[in-house]
Amino acid sequence: MISRYKPSPGSTMSLAFCGNENNSVAYNVDGGVLNNGCFLDALNVVPHVFLLFITFPILFIGWGSQSSKVHIHHSTWLHFPGHNLRWLLTFVLLFILVCEIAEGIVSDGFSQSLHLHLYMPAGLAFMAGITSIIYYHNIETSNFPKLLLALLIYWVLAFIMKTIKFAKYTEHGIGPRQLRYCITGLLVLLYGLLLAVEINVILGRRYMCFADPTEVKPPEDLQDLGVRFLQPFVNLLSKATYWWMNTFITSAHRRPIDLKVIGKLPIAMRALTNYMKLRKAFEEQKKPQGTAPQGPKLIWQALRKAFGRPLILSITFRFLADLLGFAGPLCISGIVHHISKDNRTIQQPMTLLGIYFISTKEFLENAYVLAVLLFFALLLQRTFLQASYYVAIETGINLRGAIQTKIYNKIMRLCTSNMSMGELTVAQICNLVAIDTNQLVWFFFLCPNLWAMPVQIIVGVILLYYLLGISALIGATVIAVLAPVQYFVATKLSQTQKSTLEYSSERLKKTNELLRGIKLLKLYAWEHIFCDSVEETRGKELTSLQAFALYTSISIFMNAAIPIAAVLTTFVVHVHISEDADLSPAVAFASLSLFHILVTPLFLLSSVVRSTVKALVSVQKLSEFFSSDEIGDEQETRAMLTSGSSNHNQNRYQAVSSSKPFPSSSSSFLSRHFQPLKVVNRKRPPRDEWNNYSSQRDREGDRPSQDMDQDTCIKITSGYFTWTDGPPTLSNVDIKIPFGKLTMIVGQVGCGKSSLLLATLGEMQKVSGTVTWNSFPNLESQGDESPTDRDAAGDGDIRKRGAVAYASQKPWLLNATLVENITFEMPMIKPRYKAVIEACSLQPDIDILPQGDQTEIGERGIILSGGQKQRISVARALYQQTNLVFLDDPFSALDIHLSDHLMQDGILKLLREEKRTVVLVTHKLQYLPHADWIIAMKDGTIQTEGTLKDIQNSEPELFEQWKTLMHRQDQEFEKETVAASMTDLERKNLRRAMYSREAVRTEEDDEEESVESDDDDNLSQVMRQRATIPWRSCGTYLSSAGLLLLTLLLLSQLLKHSLMVAIDYWLAHWTSHVIAAKIEATARNCTVVQDCGFSHSWYLSVFSVLCCLGIVLCLATSVAVEWTGLKVAKELHHNLLNKIILAPMRLFETTPLGSILNRFSTDTNTIDQHIPTTLECLARSTLLCVSALGVISYVTPVFLIALLPLAVACYFIQKYFRVASRDLQQLEDSTQLPLLSHFSETVEGLTTIRALRYEPRFRQRLLQFTDANNIASLFLTAANRWLEVRMEYVGACVVLVAAVASITNSLYNQLSTGLVGLGLTYALMVSNYMNWMVRNLADMEVQLGSVKRINGLLKTEPENYEGLLTVSQVPDGWPREGEIKIQNLSVRYDTTLKPVLKNVNAHINPGQKVGICGRTGSGKSSFSLAFFRMVDMFEGRIVIDDIDIAKLPLQTLRSRLSIILQDPILFSGTIRFNLDPEMKATDEMLWEALDIAQLKPVVKSLPGGLDATVTEGGENFSQGQRQLFCLARAFVRKSSILIMDEATASIDMATESILQKVVMTAFADRTVVTIAHRVHTILNADLVIVMKRGIILEYDRPEALLDKEDSVFTSFVRADK
Repeated sequence: MISRYKPSPGSTMSLAFCGNENNSVAYNVDGGVLNNGCFLDALNVVPHVFLLFITFPILFIGWGSQSSKVHIHHSTWLHFPGHNLRWLLTFVLLFILVCEIAEGIVSDGFSQSLHLHLYMPAGLAFMAGITSIIYYHNIETSNFPKLLLALLIYWVLAFIMKTIKFAKYTEHGIGPRQLRYCITGLLVLLYGLLLAVEINVILGRRYMCFADPTEVKPPEDLQDLGVRFLQPFVNLLSKATYWWMNTFITSAHRRPIDLKVIGKLPIAMRALTNYMKLRKAFEEQKKPQGTAPQGPKLIWQALRKAFGRPLILSITFRFLADLLGFAGPLCISGIVHHISKDNRTIQQPMTLLGIYFISTKEFLENAYVLAVLLFFALLLQRTFLQASYYVAIETGINLRGAIQTKIYNKIMRLCTSNMSMGELTVAQICNLVAIDTNQLVWFFFLCPNLWAMPVQIIVGVILLYYLLGISALIGATVIAVLAPVQYFVATKLSQTQKSTLEYSSERLKKTNELLRGIKLLKLYAWEHIFCDSVEETRGKELTSLQAFALYTSISIFMNAAIPIAAVLTTFVVHVHISEDADLSPAVAFASLSLFHILVTPLFLLSSVVRSTVKALVSVQKLSEFFSSDEIGDEQETRAMLTSGSSNHNQNRYQAVSSSKPFPSSSSSFLSRHFQPLKVVNRKRPPRDEWNNYSSQRDREGDRPSQDMDQDTCIKITSGYFTWTDGPPTLSNVDIKIPFGKLTMIVGQVGCGKSSLLLATLGEMQKVSGTVTWNSFPNLESQGDESPTDRDAAGDGDIRKRGAVAYASQKPWLLNATLVENITFEMPMIKPRYKAVIEACSLQPDIDILPQGDQTEIGERGIILSGGQKQRISVARALYQQTNLVFLDDPFSALDIHLSDHLMQDGILKLLREEKRTVVLVTHKLQYLPHADWIIAMKDGTIQTEGTLKDIQNSEPELFEQWKTLMHRQDQEFEKETVAASMTDLERKNLRRAMYSREAVRTEEDDEEESVESDDDDNLSQVMRQRATIPWRSCGTYLSSAGLLLLTLLLLSQLLKHSLMVAIDYWLAHWTSHVIAAKIEATARNCTVVQDCGFSHSWYLSVFSVLCCLGIVLCLATSVAVEWTGLKVAKELHHNLLNKIILAPMRLFETTPLGSILNRFSTDTNTIDQHIPTTLECLARSTLLCVSALGVISYVTPVFLIALLPLAVACYFIQKYFRVASRDLQQLEDSTQLPLLSHFSETVEGLTTIRALRYEPRFRQRLLQFTDANNIASLFLTAANRWLEVRMEYVGACVVLVAAVASITNSLYNQLSTGLVGLGLTYALMVSNYMNWMVRNLADMEVQLGSVKRINGLLKTEPENYEGLLTVSQVPDGWPREGEIKIQNLSVRYDTTLKPVLKNVNAHINPGQKVGICGRTGSGKSSFSLAFFRMVDMFEGRIVIDDIDIAKLPLQTLRSRLSIILQDPILFSGTIRFNLDPEMKATDEMLWEALDIAQLKPVVKSLPGGLDATVTEGGENFSQGQRQLFCLARAFVRKSSILIMDEATASIDMATESILQKVVMTAFADRTVVTIAHRVHTILNADLVIVMKRGIILEYDRPEALLDKEDSVFTSFVRADK
């Protein structure tokens, strides 16, 4: 209020340190120098000047040569004791010095001339304080403790000077009533504390006064160059403002952020560290017997123990922030109140020691002082708030890492039966990892709110009561009453979200099946059936989404409307209750701000409660998961130890019960096999042998000696095994597996062969019996392993089973390169790798792949066919260096040549040479002569075991049966055949996919090359693109909504915000008039304002109308936004699905299935649920900011000048942040994918991993994935805090500028006080909404990526479904005869590719059986696809029954023909649905088809018969049965033309021969085109076509072709003999 004490115009304002009044008391030193106030102040300048003079040269000169800096990675090593305390004390010191300066200036306002000594020393002290901390920081980071001497001297001097001043003040009777006395006292205290800290450093580091200074080493993290996350290591200021992130965030503009850039996690945050912490907490919970908590409670207590402390810190920060938040309304109230004070008189301050002193009350009554205090309060509040968020999220992320590791360790011990019986699905486990752990993170983030909210609400209500009296409570009641409604809406929201999730996962399952079976669907013209089924589910999902949208809009509406309603009721009541209502601007606007503060916790309440409930549910799920069954590790060993006593009796019993001629067989076995083994034994060191014998003797006890022969590797004695608690799957199993030999297990489909292997591996639950593993020393000891390993194996691991290389029936691949899949964590040995690749004939496949064996395969990589996967999986088993190899039906998906090659080169050569024990499950009986030992199974029991000779003697009928089946291909081993094979087809498919992918890629490359003329240009262009917002996608999104909705959306938003401003403006207008009326009333001496003719009612009615309108518009906008979102979601998904369904096969061959699925899953979900809310938030926060800045500029136009630099700052902050944030968000998503897929891979490959004993390696990989994901999340959190702190600081500056400008304006230009209040209230809002705006902008940008990607797919060209003929023009029964004429046909897969069939001519008569053969790539399959117009027929035509198929509508054409593909595809649903999705056939027809396909007994035995369920992909049937179902499916469609595309590839020979007969009989009168991969299958065809490179080479009856000695067909047949 300097203005009020303007000196008389005569005296000039001259500067003097002590002022220059005439009576110059200031220079009076009669009472001694120290009794002069001005001299005391001058004395205080000394230490500060000393520090500034000493430190500046050191800072500027010394730091030029930083050679002596410790060479450690970051200049962030903080190692002086009392480090944080010093920073805190310095902050407090600086704040008090600011107060001292302000106090000086205010006191000086009362005097005639300027007294510099009142504030100059404080100013110098402020500079010195800043200098001291900078100086200290530089010394600390460069580790020069001796230079701290300067600070020591400074603290001593400052402390002494201040103490003198304080003592003199006390002596002169100046007491706590005077503000300067308090300030001086505090400063004495602070300087004393800082001195203590400094002395503590000397004691701690002993850098002076001690002979030996202490040596300190930087922490491990800082020595590691890879650690770039510095939050734990930087100083307090950098921690609070995230200053260390600056370089990181600005560099994102120059180059994208990837995992290399963000480096490693600090040790304390790694998953392993946190897992150990959690495990310790769990173990501590479990120790006291009987009192240990159970289930979820145990988990909660362990979490509290492990992660509770940082959470308490976060809560403390939150409390501080919330309490500081109330400074805003109070300061506004104070400022407006003091401006509107009508009596502008202030008492003279008291003069002591020749200078003026003011009291604290006078100081706080200065509006400018309040503005500055408000500024500091805001800065502090925001800093604490962000710190609270950061600590909470960091704790949550650490917790997530720990829990994920714990889940993974549990998975490693899970019982497989849980998995196969569907108790735990892969999806459930993935949900635990992806959803439930994140629920906990979210809960930790919102947890501080649980404690802070009540405090905030209570304080808020008390303050309101203090301002408004009883009416405030009524307003608060309105909020409180509406809070339960909020909560109800929130619970409804989460319910609808859950049901939406159920529908969308069902829709995804259907979409997934549709895409996996797309080829079949197109060939059968069933795509619309499946499309409709997806659309139907989508319809349900949309209904659920509608409810979701409704509740979301209600929730948005309430957020906006509650404060309006509360303010309205409060003011109405306030005016009506009290006659002389004090509705001054100070009260009105302070209460307005308070209501805004009060509403926040109530909005959060709903989400906090919801998240708490979700966290409880998640922990419940986790606790169930942690308590599920594990496989018994100890069981195995226990069995071995007890085997001595118990087994003896069982054996005796078994000897009686088994009538099989066992002894003879085993004796012949021994005689045959004992000799070579002795030789091997001789190679072993005697010590090992001794160990072995002794251990065996110990173990066997009194068992008959021939029971566990020296050369038996595994023995199962009367074993009963089960998957679930039902009857045992395997019963009475007695087998032995000889050492170093090839054992084969044979039997019909589904008799328990695979189960036997798993039982041996300990994966099944053992009911009774024993499994004994005889640990012979490693047979590869000839140099493969170091002697120490061998000794260990000999001594310790005798009772434990060793590693087993296991190739399961369903091949299991990692998401990794092909090499990694084969070597599987083993070191790369080139020759061995080559041999394995050769044995599995993988080289041709590798040559096709774009990056050779470095190509990514697996779920997210290139889609391989069954045979290729199987061969890779077998190659892995061959490559591993284990004694034992289990191969579960490795030939099932391979054709005959590959099988033979694998058998000869792989199993007989590679494995035999290495003397490895091989157990092989197979259907190919022709390999039986190679077996050293055969186990025949039937219906879950062992039919017989022995060598082939033994079985010939003991079970002649079985042997004969085998012989007939083997007979056909018995001579195959002598010759390698050259028939065309399905492998080649697979390769061709792969090559085709690769080729098309390459084609697509080259197009892209061409485009890129044109851009990449100049490398730097290109980079800068890309960077520029990354910095711009994808407006086009935004346009796409909004235009999908239609014009009407768009205009509604825009208008309602603009109107709503204009109204909001109008309400507040009216309030300002009204309250200003109240004050004016008051002043007038005092002038006219009315006791009550109303008497003087002022009435509230007119103002109140306008106010009420505006408020009601505002509430209505809030509803309109929220509904408009959600409605728009729904419409867009509906449109985009519908268009996408229809585009995909009608797309040509090329799209599916060139695009990985995963990426198409992602459009339907994540992207659709984003558009459904996230974009509408983000859009709403963005619009709201932007418009609020704009309207607030507009109001402030209107109130104080000067503000516009200050706005410019602030706007520039904001622009740069958001520009840098958006780029970094998008990168980090993508990084977080992309690091989450491998983590989740690692979980699902592990679950699927559990048996393989456990068989190989590779658990530790997989755990290691998990830790890497988790840490990568966590560091991305941490950086993202830190980046968000970085942005928010900066935006909040800018907001605080806005408040400061607005406050100072409006105060000045009001004092000098008579600005109405109501408008000052309005301006300040809006300024406070800006700081709240600015970072929301930027955050939402960044989110929006990421989310619009989904729209962009979907839009990319919408551009695909569909197949041409229209024909020249309409459906009605096609005869009903067409094709009746099945006559096919092919005229001059040329076919290619794509307009960009070469033709695969060239000018083919053929004529097939009705009912003929035609066989097509030829080598790989000869065009056989293209021939079959041409009938269905799946390929581009660019020349010639196919005429079926006199109609050119090119003229037919595609749907009609494909629905009238049948085809059986080589890959069996079944859909989830019923058997009936799989055979006949169109629901046209009767039950009799279906049974007949099943009977033909040999499936009738199987289906009859299933519960429900035809309506029995088929699981996804038909997993509940074996590969052979699935192929039979596909045959049945073709029989159901009674078309006169059937095409079989290598349909019998994956069936055992017995079934195949039946099938061949069936096709010949059941299809006697139909035309059958068979594409053969075994030539003998088409020997009895009516016509044979031999193809080569897309042309027909030979075309005749098979007999005629066989008569010609030199025909190609003859050579094929010879080779196949």
